[in-house]
Amino acid sequence: MTRFTITGDDDPFLHVSMQKGDKICCESNSMVMMEDVLDLKGKMTGGLGSALLRRFANGESFFQQHIEAIRGDGDCLLSPTLPGGIQILDVGNRQYTLSDGAFVASTSGVDLRVKMQGLGGALLGDTGGFMVMESSGHGQLVVSGFGSLFELEVTSGKDLLIDNGHVVCWDSTLQYKLSASTNQSTGLLGNLVNSMTSGEGLVLRFSGQGKVVVCSRNRQGFVDWLGSKVRGH
Repeated sequence: MTRFTITGDDDPFLHVSMQKGDKICCESNSMVMMEDVLDLKGKMTGGLGSALLRRFANGESFFQQHIEAIRGDGDCLLSPTLPGGIQILDVGNRQYTLSDGAFVASTSGVDLRVKMQGLGGALLGDTGGFMVMESSGHGQLVVSGFGSLFELEVTSGKDLLIDNGHVVCWDSTLQYKLSASTNQSTGLLGNLVNSMTSGEGLVLRFSGQGKVVVCSRNRQGFVDWLGSKVRGH
């Protein structure tokens, strides 16, 4: 049975212990080290159609890496592209929807497929555009976010407003819609003006009962800040 363990503090690795016959799927270029009893292969998970949708709609890699324990028990180390936290999620009774770049790895019983979003969740969004990744099956799913991770619980009658750029993944049973502001009385045009003048950005309103994982850093905000510093020189 595959065992995931997070090792390290500020910018951790995902340590994977595999038994002979085990298989995992992981994001392209995430493998740091593996023992020579393991095999690494690139595959189009979900077939050509799903691979194309991941690549062009979500910016995910066309090929994902599959690591298989062919010749015996073995260990490997994985690391996400961006520095930050890692979280291991149990998939089965709960399924999750993933933001862009959140996927790190999953056990063989977990499947990730492209799901079409409604306009309210996708318009101007930064969480997958019109397509997002949604889990199914049973096993474990590993996600990462830029900076530290924090887990929030959404409860009935108490919606949460979360900045769009800080959402890592959420319980697939949750309802969500995009808003340009936390102000609910000014309409869409007023919300867009408020968003531009306050710097508040886009928020997702989550309702229902379930879990949302957020990260402390906004990837696009960091890219914009870094670009401004480069242009300033």
